[in-house]
Amino acid sequence: MAGFFDELKQNFKRPNNALNQLIIINAVVFVGLGLLALIGKFSGVEGLYAIVDAQFTIPPDLERFIYRPWTIITYAFSHAGFFHILMNMLVLYWFGMLISQYLGSAKLVNLYVLGALAGAVIFILAYNLIPFLADRTTNGMVGASAAVYAVATAAATLLPDHRFHLILIGPVKIKYIVAVYIVLSLLNSAGPNAGGNLAHLGGAGIGFLYVRGLQAGTDFGLWIQMTLGFIQSIFKSKPKIKVTYKKKQTAGASKSSGQYSSTSSTTEQEEIDRILDKISEKGYESLSKDEKQKLFNASKK
Repeated sequence: MAGFFDELKQNFKRPNNALNQLIIINAVVFVGLGLLALIGKFSGVEGLYAIVDAQFTIPPDLERFIYRPWTIITYAFSHAGFFHILMNMLVLYWFGMLISQYLGSAKLVNLYVLGALAGAVIFILAYNLIPFLADRTTNGMVGASAAVYAVATAAATLLPDHRFHLILIGPVKIKYIVAVYIVLSLLNSAGPNAGGNLAHLGGAGIGFLYVRGLQAGTDFGLWIQMTLGFIQSIFKSKPKIKVTYKKKQTAGASKSSGQYSSTSSTTEQEEIDRILDKISEKGYESLSKDEKQKLFNASKK
């Protein structure tokens, strides 16, 4: 058992591993809440589970939400049952692999968080502004569905003609798969889980806009990486200061070196942007072997 947890820990800490990290976090929260519910039921202290579970459930009304603002993101790591988490994690894995491969781990995290936030905002607005929903009672919303819709729609926007091989059907372009997801959520937006389905649409919308923003040269998820970097810096142990002596460089050499680095970085980013534009216009299959390798190398940075 100790070996399993050690392997899980090492897998979690691997660099450029956001997809596995997101799945592991979802699984840990699901198992943790499940064990807490079980312990509470057998011990007769079920109130503890209710308190903890509430921290992972976004309420529909603003009166409760202002006392639990963190649920705007934590709800996206909790699930209502085994099949709920299973389906979400499978779809996240399939489409998340594409995002990780072509855009990198950081962009996958950005999409997941932005999708969760968009879904939460749509959910709260719907229950406070749409009359037929305002009259309904609900304890709140849980699930990674809005975040997963963002990832899936982003993949379909970036690589619309990429194919998944579906059992009993065969190869299907992912733009059609995602279109079916969106249409089903739209049709069910007046059903029992209306708020959840509207949240799905919010996630899908932000996934589309995020990729279009990248193709236009704007990453409006950068603040997420900055926030995560700041949090990591708080808990990361600072290295001891080590003094080294180097041969003094001339001003001209230093300036020349810095200028080259900046120019090289800019040129590389322009090349990646050009490749992404080409994928959007003609599909991934239109890329040359060299372009595919450049995109793959960039996703690992």
